[in-house]
Amino acid sequence: MKIIVCIKQVPSSSEVEIDPENGTLKRSGSESKTNPYDLFALEAALRIRNQVGGTVTALTMGPDQAEEMMRDAYMMGADDAVILSDKKFAGSDVLATSYTLAQGIRVLEGADLIICGKQTTDGDTAQIGPAIAEHLGIPHAAWVSEITEVTDSQISVRQDLTHVFQISRMEYPCLITVEKDSNVPRLPSYKLRKETEKKEVRILHFDALPDKNLSRYGLIGSPTTVERIFAPEKMGSRQWIEGTAMEQAEKLTELFVKKKFI
Repeated sequence: MKIIVCIKQVPSSSEVEIDPENGTLKRSGSESKTNPYDLFALEAALRIRNQVGGTVTALTMGPDQAEEMMRDAYMMGADDAVILSDKKFAGSDVLATSYTLAQGIRVLEGADLIICGKQTTDGDTAQIGPAIAEHLGIPHAAWVSEITEVTDSQISVRQDLTHVFQISRMEYPCLITVEKDSNVPRLPSYKLRKETEKKEVRILHFDALPDKNLSRYGLIGSPTTVERIFAPEKMGSRQWIEGTAMEQAEKLTELFVKKKFI
């Protein structure tokens, strides 16, 4: 089975820079980490590979510095790693990002199963996975909390929706987005680190994609308009409440009422 896992680098803290011209995050040079939800996606892929065989390819769109994240994917057990990197991709919103990833998947000659994290911690839209599936014209299941069955021809999953859960069965090719706590991601392996430290991380540029219509990529291909984006303000004040446990509870209740928390 051929499995592709879409992963992304996200800021490791709230200390980020904003481009004043287009309202997007300045990712180049900033400290980053693998999106936590994507670790669950990668773990799911590795478990499926161990069960039915096949390969796992980690795919991302981002600057060249994403290689560090892809090295982590190798250390977890990924067989291949590919970065879609080009200045033409800069400023992409959900639509342009998902289209670029879908084009990258086409370059890789598709997959039986594509797995994404439910969402990213910097955008929180939870739309990339379903959008990729739509671009590729394949079925998808989002909000997957459990993979219940995997065979050579189909996959069954449990989706935890707003008020109900649903068991879905799909034939390949298809895409799923997995919830956090759907598994426990393994730690990077020192043995795999030594084995893969010289392994190539492939980089694909715009010219490698089958569709070279610039209106589908980057800021030009992003219909979303950002009016304002900013880092949250730091809250440095604190208030100490003294007294007995009963007195502290009463003072805390009064404070919550005053601030209209309750």
